[in-house]
Amino acid sequence: MQVLPRDVWQARAAAHAARVDSFVEPHLARRADGRKHPVHDFLFTYYSQRPAQLRRWHPGFGVGLEDGEDYDALKGYERVECATRRTSHGAAHSTRVSTSYVASQRPLLEQLHALLTATAARPAQLGCFGLHEWAMVHRTADSEGGTRHDWPLRLGAAGTDAVVESHRIACSHFDAYRFFTPTARPLNTLSPGRDDRVAFEQPGCLHAGMDLYKHAFRLTPMVCSDLVADCFELARDIRVLDMRAAPYDLGDLGVEPVPIETTEGKAAYVEAQRGFAERGAPLRARLVAECERLLAVPV
Repeated sequence: MQVLPRDVWQARAAAHAARVDSFVEPHLARRADGRKHPVHDFLFTYYSQRPAQLRRWHPGFGVGLEDGEDYDALKGYERVECATRRTSHGAAHSTRVSTSYVASQRPLLEQLHALLTATAARPAQLGCFGLHEWAMVHRTADSEGGTRHDWPLRLGAAGTDAVVESHRIACSHFDAYRFFTPTARPLNTLSPGRDDRVAFEQPGCLHAGMDLYKHAFRLTPMVCSDLVADCFELARDIRVLDMRAAPYDLGDLGVEPVPIETTEGKAAYVEAQRGFAERGAPLRARLVAECERLLAVPV
């Protein structure tokens, strides 16, 4: 068990908070003002990790925090007294993630390990062109619900429907597919389900790349928050492409479109998608390694 001195772990915690605050603080300011941003708010509204939780730094299993009373009450932690070192305030202690907590998370670890290894074993599929967002608004002009985001469609309703209906749609990600409109769902060449993600996930999918952030924070506090922040930054950048390629006109937000209905737009999308798949591969490998390390902890 490595034990970090208090001044060391406090500095790391402050550096982590400063790292994510460039994204967290604008989100909190918008929320206080009642403003919404369809691109930058997504990581906080779609995923369950709250801003305060993202800002909290964790060292990961196997690392103790000297005099870490700030963590004593947090889920998964335990206090370990250090009888050999005393201060003027009494017995010094360290706080660490407990072995019993790791053992309790074994079902989650096994589930994520299976999903991540299966995804990593597949070649990246780069031909979806972000049409999942288009399929989510297909024929919405004929419905009362309207579009998912309160922004105008760049090509209008008819033009958007025409793009969906003239392309092959092959969305492999259930959490995108489940938002398809009823008229778009039959157009998808795949039928991913809630319980068969292991059979469908592939590393070229933008949402699979963003979900690395979800997998990382679900492993908190067993993994170091540096890995969570790395996955968060990848998800942040992917979301920008996701919405640049979406059918919405976000020009007022300074979001330039990737017009995937054109040959040039498709090429630009595929190039960016390939880059994100390459960025995601080492993060996925780190998550797999963490799962294997934690699964090897004696029960």
